[in-house]
Amino acid sequence: MADEATRRVVSEIPVLKTNAGPRDRELWVQRLKEEYQALIRYVENNKSADTDWFRLESNKEGTRWFGKCWYIHDLLKYEFDIEFEIPVTYPTTAPEIAVPELDGKTAKMYRGGKICLTDHFKPLWARNVPKFGLAHLMALGLGPWLAVEVPDLIQKGVIQHKEKCI
Repeated sequence: MADEATRRVVSEIPVLKTNAGPRDRELWVQRLKEEYQALIRYVENNKSADTDWFRLESNKEGTRWFGKCWYIHDLLKYEFDIEFEIPVTYPTTAPEIAVPELDGKTAKMYRGGKICLTDHFKPLWARNVPKFGLAHLMALGLGPWLAVEVPDLIQKGVIQHKEKCI
C-alpha cells in the first residue's frame, strides 16, 4: 500500500475522464489535452515541493514520449534518459517505460531497458482505467522504481556518478 505522502501527491494529480487511445482520433486529442494538464499540474506541484525529478515531451501525435528523469543520492544527481510508446490499447494497457542505459543492470527490468511494473503498478492501473494517465504512471510507476533500484545499483557499484567516472 502507498504511504501517506504518496497518497497526497497522487490525490493532487487530476484524474482523466476521456477513455480514448491513439486509434480514437478526435477523442484521442481530448485525452491528450487531459494528459498534458495532469502532467503540468504534477510537475508544478513537484517544483513547489522541491521534488522536481523528470521532464517529458512527446511527438506531435502524442504516441511516443521521451525525456529525462533524475534521482538524487548522497547529494549527487544521477540522470537517465527515459522513453515509452503509448500502446494501441491505451488507456486499458499502461505504457512500458524504458530506461535504456540501465538495460541489463537490474533484475527488475525487461529486455530493452523496460522497467518491471507488473507486480505492483499494473493491477493498480487496471483498477483505475481511464482515470489514471501518464502523470500517475510517473508518480506511481517510475518514481518508486527509481527510489528502490537506483540506490541499490549505486551501492552494488553497478552505476557510478558521472563525476566519479572522470
